[in-house]
Amino acid sequence: MDFLKSAVASIAKGPAFPYSFGDRVDLDQTVWTLHNGTKREDGSKCSIFSFDINANRNRLVLANNAVRKLKTLRHPGIIKVLDIVETDSLIYIATERLTPLTWSTKRKALSEESLKWGLHTVAKTLKFINDEASSIHGNLRASSIYTSESGEWKIGGFDILSSIKEDDAVMFSRGSLLPDIGRYSPPEVAKNGWGSVRTNPVHAVDAYQYGILVTEVFNGSFSGTDQIGTTKNIPLGMQSSYKRLTHAVSKMRLSVAHFLEQGSKNGGFFDTPLIQLTDGIENLGLKSETEKDAFLSELESVAESDDFPEDFFKVKVLPELLKSVEFGGGGPKSFALVMRIATKLSEDEYDSQVTPVIVRLFGSPDRALRVCLLDNLPHMIDHLSQKLVTDKIFPQMVTGFGDLAPIVREQTVKAVLVVVPKLSDRVINGELLRHLAKTANDEQPGIRTNTTICLGKMARNLSAGSRAQVLSAAFSRSLRDPFVHARNAALMALGATADVFSEDDCANKMLPAICPSLVDKEKMIRDQANKTLNIYLERVRKFSQSLPDTALPPSSAEGSASNTRVSTPQPQSGAGGQLLGWAISSFTNKLGGATGEIQPNSNGVKPTPAERAAAAPSANGGLSRPAQRPAMSAPTVPQVTSKLRHSIPAPTPAPEMDTDDFDDEAGWGDMESVPQVTSKLSRSTAATKADNDDFNDEAGWGDMDEHDDAIADAWGEPIPDVSRSAASLVPRPSTASSATYDDGGEPDFEGWLNAQAAAKQASKRPLPKGLAPKKAASKPAAAPTRKTPVVSKGPINKAPAPAKQEEDDDWGDAWG
Repeated sequence: MDFLKSAVASIAKGPAFPYSFGDRVDLDQTVWTLHNGTKREDGSKCSIFSFDINANRNRLVLANNAVRKLKTLRHPGIIKVLDIVETDSLIYIATERLTPLTWSTKRKALSEESLKWGLHTVAKTLKFINDEASSIHGNLRASSIYTSESGEWKIGGFDILSSIKEDDAVMFSRGSLLPDIGRYSPPEVAKNGWGSVRTNPVHAVDAYQYGILVTEVFNGSFSGTDQIGTTKNIPLGMQSSYKRLTHAVSKMRLSVAHFLEQGSKNGGFFDTPLIQLTDGIENLGLKSETEKDAFLSELESVAESDDFPEDFFKVKVLPELLKSVEFGGGGPKSFALVMRIATKLSEDEYDSQVTPVIVRLFGSPDRALRVCLLDNLPHMIDHLSQKLVTDKIFPQMVTGFGDLAPIVREQTVKAVLVVVPKLSDRVINGELLRHLAKTANDEQPGIRTNTTICLGKMARNLSAGSRAQVLSAAFSRSLRDPFVHARNAALMALGATADVFSEDDCANKMLPAICPSLVDKEKMIRDQANKTLNIYLERVRKFSQSLPDTALPPSSAEGSASNTRVSTPQPQSGAGGQLLGWAISSFTNKLGGATGEIQPNSNGVKPTPAERAAAAPSANGGLSRPAQRPAMSAPTVPQVTSKLRHSIPAPTPAPEMDTDDFDDEAGWGDMESVPQVTSKLSRSTAATKADNDDFNDEAGWGDMDEHDDAIADAWGEPIPDVSRSAASLVPRPSTASSATYDDGGEPDFEGWLNAQAAAKQASKRPLPKGLAPKKAASKPAAAPTRKTPVVSKGPINKAPAPAKQEEDDDWGDAWG
């Protein structure tokens, strides 16, 4: 702490030092103190070597020599100096951020490949110092070597580095001042002193110390001279060359340059992928396409291994690859490696190194590069902010939706799912949906299929107001796609998004859209359609259980119960019985609820008192009927063209009546002969055996097989029960049995009908239009058969409006 205070005070008096001190780094066997630091201008990391002149004045000559050599020597293997400040009491050397190599070697934290790579770097640097600079390092050991942020080994410790051409070189006169230098001195120096170095080869001292460095890094430490020459833990291929480095005779030692040459031969101990990578990465932009592809393939295999330093790839390889991709034509292969290495970066490192390049690359017109960007978008999306994606990435990305190359369009559709979480609602429900609407109709079936999958997976990101409408339209269209996988994707998407649709949409839109797929020509589609259908059916059934029994208000329900004499009859066996029983109940309920005076009939003649009495409602709300009626059986009504059979209570036997006289225009036909109606009517059970063929299309039914739904709607109007045969209108003889008939709560529709017919016959007034017999001479030609019956569109429970007297409408018109 006192040292820092004095350092700050000294700096304040002397030249400005634009770096801030950080934590102190422990060093041994050196005259320097090392601190981590930062540059005040931009906060970048650095290291600061400091020398206290007052505390180490006898070694000031070593510090001054180191400063001078660091200023003059420049090599990638030498520590990079940023700034040097010298005062009367202190010397500061700011360098790149460094870490002592001994931190790693003592813990044996480096793999064999990394150790070889580091020794290779040191050997190249020593070759430069010995051969090109004609100098001797003299202080080579693990404590004088540092690792940079990229993991590369850098040589420091230039305290006694001297040129053999210097007469007053520090090494020759002050070499013994270095801490613990005796353990690393070669035999000739230990015997004759540092002055004897002049008479030996230039490489002799550094080769011997380099051999000790090999021993130290592979064994974790160096204990003394007894360890020199032993091959413990040294790779087998390096052992013979290593022994020659530490030869006792200086002239017999192998120079570091020759050691490097032997190791770099094909199959040598320095012929490793990591070393080859280091040699080739700096010249990547200058390589030919063939050389570049071979190098990138090798780099890819190296990047997959855990034996190589991550820092080297992040700091050294990544910047070179980014430059190659953006400016050197590195292409998709280089960018794929960039993405793999970038996963090891911190957020700050990613934002500063990779993000700006990605934004620029999305504006590139290179299709191959665009596809590569889209393929790797999942690896980079988490590092991109929402604002950056919406404002910079997506506007460039959407150009791929309309690209001429199908592969670009397809990859763009696939990439939508990656960017959707980063897009705003306005962009998703506006511009994005417009582009997806185009790709949903793309000429390529794969693009259509992927669009359907994309919409299914991004359903929750769509606006709640338009979600169901957009998806139902898109999936319904895909269900009709001729491409089998597009139809299958639509069914799967429907199953996954069932909760998006309301229950009404499920029943009215989705189920009808799914049903045709149940009979698809492909079994895969049929199976998936059944699965999807069950999902929607289960949801609709569950919802239907929560609905009330009726939607009618309580007042309507009570009024209907009080005005109707009997309840709706139970459906009889067969579909026809259910249909007819329901229709009769609806008809009689409407009659029972009628109030007020009966209006004149269609021929303008008011009903007589007898007619009104016959049709008047009873005291209990029902219709009046004869006191005594014959017992009736319940055979079924003959089949009609739709092959439905209606079951009603059967009358007593009566003469059969020909139904061919039914007229098309009136709905009931031309009844040429109607028997006289008496006051007491009866019906024969034989009348119910009329042939189904008598009810044809000319009678107004149309093709029942094709129009069942339309006919069902016609029950909303007050239409007579024309499913009975015409014989049901035949009067019964008065001699019928007088046994009381227990109708079991059935409405007295027959009694009311017979009373009406008897009253009209007694008054001898003409029948209403449509029922009056026509003369044969004036009988019009039969109208063309109509296939589709005209049905009423009114609600079933709605009371019918009063019939207009001046029109020709009759009961049968609703079927015509």
